[in-house]
Parts: sequence; C-alpha cells; structure tokens
Amino acid sequence: MRGHDMELYLDLERPYPPMLRRPPYLDRPETRKEIGKNINELLDMDVIRKIGHNEIVKITTPVLITWNNGKSRLCGDFRTLNNYTKAERYPIPRIPHALDKLEKPNT
Repeated sequence: MRGHDMELYLDLERPYPPMLRRPPYLDRPETRKEIGKNINELLDMDVIRKIGHNEIVKITTPVLITWNNGKSRLCGDFRTLNNYTKAERYPIPRIPHALDKLEKPNT
C-alpha cells in the first residue's frame, strides 16, 4: 500500500524453480475478467507489484472466491511455492512458564 512498503523474503530449501505457476483453473470468462480487474486495481494501488527481473515468472495462480452475498475476494494458490520454502516454527510460550520467568530476578 502507498506509504507502507514491506519486503518479504523466503528461505528456500531447494533452488528457485523456473516456474512455480500451476496450470490455470478452468474459469468462466466473467471470472477471468473479474480476476484481471482485481489484479489491475491492486497494481494501481501499489499493493502488489511485478517481481522485478523475474516479471515473467508467476508464483501463484489467482483464484476468485465468491460468497453467497455476491461479494468476491481475490486469493492466490501458493501450494506449489510452499513445497520450496523452509518452515519457520515459532512456538507460542506457555503463559505459566512466561510468568515464572518474570517473577525470577535476573542473576
């Protein structure tokens, strides 16, 4: 978003594959048009951007999720990319353990 730059780096377990994009889902022409419209809006708002020197490499297949009320949401299918990324596990500390640490003085 404008004014909120965020860099995202992923640690990959294997070399970066030349193509992570899955074959496109079979969508109706109206759905494909809506996906294109959503992507163009996000590009115009600087929410998403092309990948730089790898502009031809697409890392996701866009999916349009439509609810019963007629509203839709653009999502990405990152299952293929997930196979290449290292899992980062940050366990949530247990509250009693954290409180015990707070009660003990640092020595």
